[in-house]
Amino acid sequence: MGALRVVLLGACLMLAELAQPGPARAQATDEVLALRALFVQLYQEGRYPEAAAAAQRLLAVAEARFGPEHPQVAGALSYVATAYRVQGRYAEAEPHFKRALALFEKTLGPGDINVAVVLNELAQLYYVQGRLADAEPLFVRAIDIEEKLLGPDDPQIATLLNNLAALYRAQAKYALAEQLRKRTIAILEKSKGPDDPVVAVALDNLAVLYQSQERYAEAEPLTERALAILEKALGPDHPDVGISLNNLASIYLALRKYAKAEPLYRRSLAISEKRLGPTHLEVAKTLDNLAGLYRIQGRYEEAEPVYRRALAIFEATYGSDHPDVALFYNNLGGFYFDQGKWAASLEASRKATAVFIRRTQRGLDLVGQTSTGRGRRQAAEQSLSFVRLLKAAHRLSSAGGDARLSDEAFQAAQWAHASEAAASLAQMAIRSAAGDRELALLVRERQDLLIEWEKRNGLLVWARSQPPDRRDPRVDQRIQDHLAALNARLEEIDRKLKDAFPQYSSLVTTTSLDIAEVQAWLRPGEALVQFLDVPELMPFLDADLAKPDPEETFVWVVTRTEARWLRSSLGSQALRERVAALRCGLDHTLWQMSDSAGRCAAVLGAAPREERVDGHAVRALPFDPGRAHELYRALLGPAEDLIRGKHLLIVPSGPLTSLPFAVLAAEPAADGPPATLAGFRRIAWLGTRQPITVLPSVAALKSLRQFAKASRAGKPYLGIGNPLLDGQQSDPRWGDHYRRQAAAARERQQCRTTPAARLAQAAAPPRRGFTRPFRGLAADIEEVRQFSPLPETADELCEVGRRLRAGEEEVLLGARATETALKDLSESGRLADYAILHFATHGTLTGQVQGAAEPGLILTPPPSGTGDPLALARDDGYLTASETAALRLDADWVVLSACNTAAASDENAEALSGLARAFFYAGARALLVSHWEVGSLAAVKLTTAAFAELARNPEIGRAEAFRRSMSRLVAQGSLAEAHPATWGPFEVVGEGGASLPDQRAGAAAPGLTTQAIAPADAPAAAKADPAKAKRAKARRSKSGDWRSTIWGGASN
Repeated sequence: MGALRVVLLGACLMLAELAQPGPARAQATDEVLALRALFVQLYQEGRYPEAAAAAQRLLAVAEARFGPEHPQVAGALSYVATAYRVQGRYAEAEPHFKRALALFEKTLGPGDINVAVVLNELAQLYYVQGRLADAEPLFVRAIDIEEKLLGPDDPQIATLLNNLAALYRAQAKYALAEQLRKRTIAILEKSKGPDDPVVAVALDNLAVLYQSQERYAEAEPLTERALAILEKALGPDHPDVGISLNNLASIYLALRKYAKAEPLYRRSLAISEKRLGPTHLEVAKTLDNLAGLYRIQGRYEEAEPVYRRALAIFEATYGSDHPDVALFYNNLGGFYFDQGKWAASLEASRKATAVFIRRTQRGLDLVGQTSTGRGRRQAAEQSLSFVRLLKAAHRLSSAGGDARLSDEAFQAAQWAHASEAAASLAQMAIRSAAGDRELALLVRERQDLLIEWEKRNGLLVWARSQPPDRRDPRVDQRIQDHLAALNARLEEIDRKLKDAFPQYSSLVTTTSLDIAEVQAWLRPGEALVQFLDVPELMPFLDADLAKPDPEETFVWVVTRTEARWLRSSLGSQALRERVAALRCGLDHTLWQMSDSAGRCAAVLGAAPREERVDGHAVRALPFDPGRAHELYRALLGPAEDLIRGKHLLIVPSGPLTSLPFAVLAAEPAADGPPATLAGFRRIAWLGTRQPITVLPSVAALKSLRQFAKASRAGKPYLGIGNPLLDGQQSDPRWGDHYRRQAAAARERQQCRTTPAARLAQAAAPPRRGFTRPFRGLAADIEEVRQFSPLPETADELCEVGRRLRAGEEEVLLGARATETALKDLSESGRLADYAILHFATHGTLTGQVQGAAEPGLILTPPPSGTGDPLALARDDGYLTASETAALRLDADWVVLSACNTAAASDENAEALSGLARAFFYAGARALLVSHWEVGSLAAVKLTTAAFAELARNPEIGRAEAFRRSMSRLVAQGSLAEAHPATWGPFEVVGEGGASLPDQRAGAAAPGLTTQAIAPADAPAAAKADPAKAKRAKARRSKSGDWRSTIWGGASN
């Protein structure tokens, strides 16, 4: 990795010198001016230790001449701090910067140019320490001050834009960083000329950004031009020349031009050692790169001592917890892994992952400071270190290593696929943990404000990246004022939380669970199964020498009494292929487009066939239970004895997030692939054999069971669906169908007085997705209106509502199925009064929505011609994930049918779509989601039967209720409904067990109150005593609890 220059420091220092106010400057003695000039000269020559000494003398003279609280003293402090920072003396630099900032603000005012200079310098200090969340607001404030004083095209603004771009590069916000970098170059070329050294620095920085994205062909000419400018302007031995040489060598390395790279690295190393000293960070960076050059050529004996010397410098400079130290250990772990030195690789990977974990946990400890959500999950971003740890640990364990490696690997796997869905669920649980309603609202407000800050700051950065003629200062100011108000409110909330909710800090800290803790949270009859698929690992060797480490999938199965670590030879690519093949036999939409239909036909060697059922032609997809059993055997077969008969809590990863486990065949088909639909009834489906729940993470088990309370909702059900849509009525093939469907939808805006008659199953056109849905920040309402109408969802929702004894006003159909209606309910607090929230409408994933649109749900759009931006912001017919997250729910269950709400947006995505994550954040405890588009008739049968089972037997939990419903549909439904394409898409996510208090032995959260519970080792019968359940049911009946009074029985 090329050494990154993030600072145009010369410009900052010269500005600081010239910016001293008139009276203070007049008082400055010749000695002060001489020392300041000496410092600037030494610094620009790269003679940092001597520059530090000059700054210290300057500080002593300034304090003696002007007293301790004078602008001259503040300037001297900033010089001392700057010299310390570039030498890596961070602990000494920070208090000097802070004292300088306080002095400038006190003596010159918060809007003075010197305040901006010190803010920039302090932000750079935080940046090089990896404290990105601390650095960002300082850069932003510095830009605010300087733009007001100097205008948007001043060279000093370019300096700050460049530094902010470096921060966004570190956060992988490449598009924003590139905009800022290009604007920096334009400003500097205009003001300084094309051959100025600062232009070279800016060019080099843009090249480094391109390197980060592997855009080497664009990076190479930029770096070559930068090097030529620097050598001509500064001489061949300047430290900046050394950095540019290092960057160019890194590009040559990436392009396999090893013979050109090595002399450049060696020349860069010689310059850094001579001008900066043998223990400087620039020396370590070049050593790291030189070792990498040796390694890629297989020159391991030459590489190791170079790595070790670089590591010693990094640790001496940064300490043990810096992200660069972690990245270095990551490199070292890979170095040993490539050679098959498993123990050495494991040890280095442990040190790397330990740093990532510690930093992640500290970064999320937000009480007492204003953190605005900019920190990223550094542990998740460094998943390669965790993957190497897992691979090395498994090899050692297989060879008879320490049995504790399984537990270590189990926790590492949790960090390797840290999930946003898990974070959303944890945030919901934290609000419950607060106990007091006002305190819970305060926690929720804080979470919402962080999201709002991120959005507003993104808008401000985008605006600042534009040229001056395209900017509106009034808009900038409004955004800045909003950000300032958000920061002030966050600070106020943090103070209140620190006093009233001291547990908050520990609760928001990301963590993993060890096997013993998982066992404590599991209930009898449950087994947690965690998957982690890993791709093949290519060694850091030239392509002609490299032999990849094979892909594989690791599986952990944990019950109350046992734990087992398994390995499957099926890795990421193999799973992707097998899951895709199974989905071809499950998802009708894959056969509606010629490209995907062709792929499916080639993979399966078969095509859909027609079969007559009850006088109707049914299109049966070519699902092969044999493939489903092979996948079951590869993933779960070795743990058959542990999982059989248990409620499975599955934490999937990678391609497995796109497949409901219910459709796996637990036993081989006795007669081969079914020749008719009736044959599917004889398959031993995993989903009908035992209940299954999906968890977004292992830690979600604790989040759900320690704090998440049962819903306090007093009403059973709210249904939303049958939006008023037109479809593509101009389509020559399907136009008549859409017109009939649209008319039917308008006729079904009220529930019928009797249950809907069964609708004939007919071939249907594909449901249309977005083509150009967004104009600005709102959906294009006319594009939304062209989604296909869904009149049958009215029957679905009305039938479920009828069985749940919901009033007609609680089934929002047609013109009432709007964003406005939903948001009004939420804002009034009435939405939180529904225990079940059921959406039957189109859902879209990020991958299906072009541009930057979010996933969301289609509702009835406003009338044609609606153009008011404020009105569209509130209701454009498209309920996005972020709008969903803003809803206030208290739902035991959210049902998302008629849409693919379980699927991820791409093959590398997390276990749940952004839409499902948003419902967790809003306050749902469990979701019933679908992996592909679902027929309304099947959805009615499956959901109503599951609700009925749960109402009759609340102790069985959601997953078991749904298993019973699914089993009944397969065995007793129509033959068409026996096919897994009909019943297979649904999945219970979240808390699939019964709602019970904390079940750990003696468990209670520190400082929190829990109900008395049965001992953790009590038999299941004692906890679910039928007699007790019957008495409890009777009590609920007498008290009018809807859960026990509405069901007189239900059937499919």
